[in-house]
Amino acid sequence: AQALIDQTSQLLPRIKITELLMDVDDWTGFSRHFTHLKDGAEAKDRTLLLSAILGDAINLGLTKMAESSPGLTYAKLSWLQAWHIRDETYSAALAELVNHQYRHAFAAHWGDGTTSSSDGQRFRAGGRGESTGHVNPKYGSEPGRLFYTHISDQYAPFSTRVVNVGVRDSTYVLDGLLYHESDLRIEEHYTDTAGFTDHVFALMHLLGFRFAPRIRDLGETKLYVPQGVQAYPTLRPLIGGTLNIKHVRAHWDDILRLASSIKQGTVTASLMLRKLGSYPRQNGLAVALREL
Repeated sequence: AQALIDQTSQLLPRIKITELLMDVDDWTGFSRHFTHLKDGAEAKDRTLLLSAILGDAINLGLTKMAESSPGLTYAKLSWLQAWHIRDETYSAALAELVNHQYRHAFAAHWGDGTTSSSDGQRFRAGGRGESTGHVNPKYGSEPGRLFYTHISDQYAPFSTRVVNVGVRDSTYVLDGLLYHESDLRIEEHYTDTAGFTDHVFALMHLLGFRFAPRIRDLGETKLYVPQGVQAYPTLRPLIGGTLNIKHVRAHWDDILRLASSIKQGTVTASLMLRKLGSYPRQNGLAVALREL
C-alpha cells in the first residue's frame, strides 16, 4: 500500500503555496468575503490579501511576511489586516471553502457530510500574553493557545475557534455544531472523553444531534434507569441508581427555554455550559439537565 501511495504522490504536480491559494480562490471566490469593515467593499489587491492570510496561516507575522515578499511592505499588510481580516470574514470564507468541497463529487467517497468530530490542539506561544498563561493539568503552565476544531467526515474543518486552555473541551462542542456558516447538516458527532459532560449529552439530544463520545474507562461507568433496579435484573451489575424523573418534569419548561435560546443564538451554548458547570449542586436547572 505504501508503495502505491509513493507512486501516486510522484504523479501529483508540485506547486507553490501562493499559487495554490490563487487557484483555490479562482475556483471558489472565497476572497470576496474579506470585505472592508466600513463600506463592505472587497479587497482591491488580491495578492496583498492572500499574503496577509498566508502570514496568519503559517504564523509568520506581518513583519517577516513583508520582508520575504517582494513588493509588499509592513504598512500595506497591516492596513489590509486591520480593515479586511476579522473573525467574521474568516468564518464566511471558511464556509465558502467547506461548501465548495461538500458539493464536489469526490468528497462523497469519504462521507456524506452528516457526521463530524471535534478536538482541541494546543500551540505554544512565544511569550506570555493575555489568556495564554493559564495553568492546565494537561499542558502545565507553559504559554500557549488551544484551537478547538470541528471536522466533518469529508475532512472539512467547518469550525475553528481559539479557547482558553483552562476550560474543558466540552464547553465548546455545541458552538461548532450550531453556529457554523456552512451548508453541512451534521446529525452525529464524536469527541474524546474531554468533550462530554452530562449537560452536553442532554442538550445534544434536545437539539437533535446523536452524540457518541469515546469515553475513557467506560467499564467503570454506571447506568441510571427510570424505574427501580428490580425492573432490569439483567443490567443490575451496571446500574448505579434511579433517575429523578419528577425533578426533570418540574423544570421541563426551563430546560426547553434553555435549549431554544441556545438554538436561536440568543445565548451561546458555551456561555450557558460554563454557567451550568459552575452552579452549585442544588441549582434546579443544572440538576434537572444532568438527570435528563
